[in-house]
Amino acid sequence: MFLYHKYKTHYHSNLKLAIPVVISQAGHQLVQFSDSVVVGHFAGTVSLAAVSLASSIFVIVLVIGIGISYGSTPLIAQLNGRDDFEECGKLLSNSLFINVTSGIILFAASVACSFFLLDHLHQTPSVIQQAKPFLILLGSSIIPMLVFNTFKQFAEGLGFTKQAMLISIWGNVLNICLGIIFVKGMFGIAPIGIKGVGYSTLIDRCLMAIVMGIYIFRSKHFKKYLKSFVLTRINKIRSMQILKIGAPVALQYTFEISAFSGAAVLIGTIGYHEQAAHQVAINLASITYMMASGLSAAAAIKSGNYFGTKDHENLRHSAISSYHIVLLFMSVTACVLMLGNHLLPWMYTTDKIVIDIAAQLLIIAAVFQLFDGTQVVGLGILRGMGDVNIPTIITFLAYWVVGLPLGYLLGIPLHLGVKGIWYGLTLGLMTSAVLLFFRFQFISKKHRDKTILIVARD
Repeated sequence: MFLYHKYKTHYHSNLKLAIPVVISQAGHQLVQFSDSVVVGHFAGTVSLAAVSLASSIFVIVLVIGIGISYGSTPLIAQLNGRDDFEECGKLLSNSLFINVTSGIILFAASVACSFFLLDHLHQTPSVIQQAKPFLILLGSSIIPMLVFNTFKQFAEGLGFTKQAMLISIWGNVLNICLGIIFVKGMFGIAPIGIKGVGYSTLIDRCLMAIVMGIYIFRSKHFKKYLKSFVLTRINKIRSMQILKIGAPVALQYTFEISAFSGAAVLIGTIGYHEQAAHQVAINLASITYMMASGLSAAAAIKSGNYFGTKDHENLRHSAISSYHIVLLFMSVTACVLMLGNHLLPWMYTTDKIVIDIAAQLLIIAAVFQLFDGTQVVGLGILRGMGDVNIPTIITFLAYWVVGLPLGYLLGIPLHLGVKGIWYGLTLGLMTSAVLLFFRFQFISKKHRDKTILIVARD
C-alpha cells in the first residue's frame, strides 16, 4: 500500500501512455501469431515448421529495423519537453530517410538469406522448400512496416499513442481474414498455402503505412511540428543523432532475438516436431514480450521527457513504477501460460506430439516472462536517458556469452533436448535483467546527485 501511494501518480500517467503503445506493439507480434495459427490449422505441421524457420530468420531483420526506428523517439520526447517544435519536424524528415533506406537494405538481406543461407542450416528439406518464398514475402513487408514505424514513433514521442494502436488492431483483423482466404482458398481464389500469409502480411503493412502517414499529415495536432518537415532536408548531424541511439538499440534487440533464432535453428536439427513446438511456445511468449516492449517504449518516452527537463527525481520514480507495472503484468501472463500450457497450443495445431512438447516449453516460458519483461523495460528507461552503448554490451554478454552457449551445452551435448536449450535462454534473460537494473540505478543516481550538487552551489 505504501508503494502504491508513493508511485500512484506515475502508475496512472505511465499506464495512460503505455496501454495504447502496448496494444500497438503487440500488433507486430500478432501478425506472427495469426500467420502461425492460420498455417498450423490449414496447412499442417511441416508448413508450421517452415513458418518457424523463416520467422526465426526474419525476426532478426524485423528487430534491426524496429530498433533503428526507435532512435527518433527519445530525441523527440526530449525536444518536446523543451518545446523545440521546429527541430522535431526536422528529425522526422531524417528519420523517414533512414528508415526507408534501412528497409531496402534489410529486404535485400532477406532475399540473400532465402537464396544462400537456408540450404546450409541442416533442416528438413520439405521445410526449407516452403520457407524460402515465405521469407522473401516477409522481407518485402519490412519497407512499409518501417514507414509505418517512422510515423508511429514520431507520434508516440509527442505523447499521441492511440491512433497507431487502432491502426494496428484493424490491420491485424485484415491480416487474419486475408491469410485464411489465401491459405485455404476462398471466394474463387485457389489455395496457395504458406505463401498466402506472406501476401496477407505484405498487404496489411502497406495499408497501415498509408493510413498512419495520412493521419500524421492531416491531423491538427502535428501542424506546428510539420512546418519544418521537408522530405529532402537530410542533415548529417541529425541523422547521426538518430543512428547513435537507433543503431545500438537495433544491436540490443538483435543480440536477444538472434539468440532465440539460433535456438530455433539448433532445435530444427533435433526434429521438425520440436521445431514446430518451439514456434508455438515462442510465439505465445513473444506476444507478452511485445506487450512488455510497449511498456518499455512508454518508459523511454517518460524518462526522455524528464531527462530533457533535468527532473531526475521524477525520472527515477517514473522508471521504478514502470518496473512495478511490468513485473505485475508478466506475473499474470506467467500464470496464464502455466495454467493453459496444454490448452493454448491447440490454437496453433492439432498434432498431439507438437502439443505435448509445447506444453513443457510453456512452463519454462512462464518463468522467463519475469526476466524478459524487466530487461526490456530496463532497456527502454536507459534509452530515454540516452544511455545505449553499455546496455548493448550487456545484451551481447547475456545472450551470446551466457544464454545460447549454455542452451547448446544443455540441449545437445548433455542431451536435454529442446528443454535444455530453453533453460539456457532463461539464464541469459536473467543475466540481462539483473545487469540492466544495476545500470539504471547507477546512471540515474549519478545524474540526480549531480543535479542536487549544482542546485546546492547556486
